[in-house]
Amino acid sequence: MSKESYNVIGVMSGTSLDGIDLAHVGFEISDGKWSFDIRESETVAYDPEFVETLRSAVTFGDTELEKLNSAYTLLLGKVIGNFIAKHEIQNLDAVCSHGHTILHQPRHGITLQIGNLPEIAKLTKQKVVCDFRIEDVRLGGQGAPLVPIGDRILFPEFDYCLNLGGFSNVSFEYGRDRMAFDISPVNTVLNFYANRLGFDFDDKGRLAESGNIEYELLYELNALDFYGQPYPKSLGFEFVRESVLPVMERFAVSDSDKMRTFCEHIAVQTASALQKKTGKMLVTGGGAYNDFLISRIQEHLPQIKIEIPDARILEFKEALIFGLLGVLKMRGEINVLASVTGAKHDHSSGKIYDS
Repeated sequence: MSKESYNVIGVMSGTSLDGIDLAHVGFEISDGKWSFDIRESETVAYDPEFVETLRSAVTFGDTELEKLNSAYTLLLGKVIGNFIAKHEIQNLDAVCSHGHTILHQPRHGITLQIGNLPEIAKLTKQKVVCDFRIEDVRLGGQGAPLVPIGDRILFPEFDYCLNLGGFSNVSFEYGRDRMAFDISPVNTVLNFYANRLGFDFDDKGRLAESGNIEYELLYELNALDFYGQPYPKSLGFEFVRESVLPVMERFAVSDSDKMRTFCEHIAVQTASALQKKTGKMLVTGGGAYNDFLISRIQEHLPQIKIEIPDARILEFKEALIFGLLGVLKMRGEINVLASVTGAKHDHSSGKIYDS
């Protein structure tokens, strides 16, 4: 008989490169309904030089990627171990870790999340559930997004769950299926221009708000092929590097104008992605702190009630849900939905490494 309560750590590193998110979570299931309690949580920032390494790793060859994978696994093991020691966490059922995405080309059957080597279990001295995406790609799926099953299980009161991270994605119920897909880049682009202006990020969207819309640029961004493709579909940093930035860099306007235009682009694509324009929408991820971006999304979706949760859920929702994905894997239950990824069938994805 399966357990009814679980004590896990969820670990996530997103494409916005803010750092490694860790959330110590208790899960309970009663009468088929799950509940959760985020106990301790923390984001451990990357060293600036390591951020540049991760950003450029999309161009690495196989040997360089192997070295990076080993180095990142060591770093991740140390970060997780320090988190456990700092908070005196005991009796864990597992550490459930996403790793960090370097390559994501599901059309070519390729996805790589570093930090998922078997050594991670020995480094942390814990059972580790990880590498959640690769099985889905083998089954013909996009390998992303994986969070929607957690949206369905943990946040059923919302019509939409929107995440604004390095990229945005949305999930919602459509008939009996959960549907979800990536919408557009968000912080991967906004942070690029904020960095060029000498800031780590655009605090509350003030830089973007100070700019003006370049309408020809907005038109070209909205016309990119990805936005006309049917879902399921997902994005990787390759799309930013090969499709988005080349378009934006052709325009001789200020970086604040580019950021203002890109915020409008995000808002337009978000509104376009929602099949019905009414109901409640939970918004999480670092972009939820961008007040200006939220105001633009609200302007394009006037009949949607946007709800931004408390800081722990806002910042650690993905770590929380990867904790849940690990628990479902340990229970042998479905943790990836074919309706979301386009895989041949629902499945229980991930690898389990014992310490």
